[in-house]
Amino acid sequence: MRKLRYILAGLMIGAGSVAAANTTIVDIVENDEQFSTLLQALDAADLSETLRGPGPFTVYAPVNAAFGALQDGEVITLMAPENKQRLTDILLYHVDDRKLKSKKIPEGSTLFKPILTTERFCITRNVDSFVIDDGSGETAQIVRTDIKADNGVIHIIDKVLLPGTRPSCR
Repeated sequence: MRKLRYILAGLMIGAGSVAAANTTIVDIVENDEQFSTLLQALDAADLSETLRGPGPFTVYAPVNAAFGALQDGEVITLMAPENKQRLTDILLYHVDDRKLKSKKIPEGSTLFKPILTTERFCITRNVDSFVIDDGSGETAQIVRTDIKADNGVIHIIDKVLLPGTRPSCR
């Protein structure tokens, strides 16, 4: 009987390891409180299921404080049903349809094309420092790189990227 318990315990631990290995970008966002506003936005734009898909995706994920830095009331306005397309465009501006780990971002300044194909943003890399110039003329820092998911990678940023005129690289 004791031996059976150890075998069952081993199987349960093994099953838990398999479940942990199947982690999508949305699973990571759901399980990290610093992304609660991003999760609400993904749900409001009906993009959660897309980012649960096979990918590959690179998501430049703004933390709650980044959403909090938007103009007063902007987050609530963006999440209103009548602004769903604008919210979707902003969120798609944060997603690349490749798995782009930080080591693949070249030194210097490079234009990148997110899934929102009408827009570009510029990433300037200096050794292990990354700055993103968005279409609004503002910059975001990548504060943590290479959070691995089964369907891509997340880079945490400190500002919500906003589409606008194409940024010039530094």
